[in-house]
Amino acid sequence: MIAINKPWMDEQEQREVVSVLQENALTTAARDGGKRVRNFESQMKSYLGVKHVLAVNSGTAALHAALLALDIKQGDEVLLPSFTFVATANAVVAAGAKPVFVDVKRDDSTIDVSDLKSKITKKSKVVIPVHLYGHPADMDEIGELADKHSIKVVEDACQSLGSTFKKKQTGTFGAMGCFSMYASKVLTAGEGGAVATDSDELADKIKMIRNHGMVEGYDTRVLGLNLRLPELSAAVAKIQMQKLAKMLELRRRNSELLSKLLLPTAQKRGIKIPQETADKKFNWYLYTVAFEGKRDAIKDALVKENIGATVYYNPPVHKTPFYMQLVGKAKLPSTEWAADHVLSLPVHPQVTGDDIERIAESTTKALEK
Repeated sequence: MIAINKPWMDEQEQREVVSVLQENALTTAARDGGKRVRNFESQMKSYLGVKHVLAVNSGTAALHAALLALDIKQGDEVLLPSFTFVATANAVVAAGAKPVFVDVKRDDSTIDVSDLKSKITKKSKVVIPVHLYGHPADMDEIGELADKHSIKVVEDACQSLGSTFKKKQTGTFGAMGCFSMYASKVLTAGEGGAVATDSDELADKIKMIRNHGMVEGYDTRVLGLNLRLPELSAAVAKIQMQKLAKMLELRRRNSELLSKLLLPTAQKRGIKIPQETADKKFNWYLYTVAFEGKRDAIKDALVKENIGATVYYNPPVHKTPFYMQLVGKAKLPSTEWAADHVLSLPVHPQVTGDDIERIAESTTKALEK
């Protein structure tokens, strides 16, 4: 099976994990984290070009901590796309706020700024643009709109480490950017996350929030939780940071080859393949195509050929039972179209050129049927 995503780890990560075990320093409640947490944070800070990176134990924790740091509470509204992994919305609800779902654009599955504008109210406090599949959202327009209405921007960059908008890293435009290091991501710690910010005040708050609101001993000063990243996970993330450039290069190689092989079929069969623009460069986390029809039949055909074609995300968040009950009906036509038409194909670093040719050939064959 050619998996949709697969962590790329070797002896380097193994050695680093073993050294943590030998030192018997699995985690720490120190305000600044353990030495591997600090090392990882320093590496990521340099890569992103920001003042602070604070490691936490998941991308969900990063989003939740960011909202708590902005004092988001009951009665506040947070604007976000429904076409995302449910963690984005769950973090909003966990902070006590109301999620307000915004439609996406069909060309790249990122938040539709015109729909965003129509849903801003006096209760709107934060907008969370999601750089879905590694596709950067329109950060200039989002930033201008947010400034006009005094709304904070918290980027969900959980899928977009390495993607850029106008040559600037995603996750560095808003008040904070939130990243994930789940097993499937371009950089993994097994489980893990991080918050990036240029604000000293917000960085200090995140350090408290990830550690039960404490600063010195048991002196809880704000609401916090155990959101710390263990040293074992940081050990893996630290080595992964050293390999990030190579992993992104391999994803790009695979994606460009797949686009080249699919292009003739796309032109004849009405497939929309992902395309970068002059302003938007992808990390190619998920190579996602859109079919005019019979998406599920094509997915099933590829899976029978041992190709891990996967649908992200159907149903979209607003169509899940919990959120249907929580927020009621939402009019999001492009979101629902995307949920019914998109399909992601494997391009991770362990996919070979021969694998890419097989994926393209099998996709073409499935379409012809």
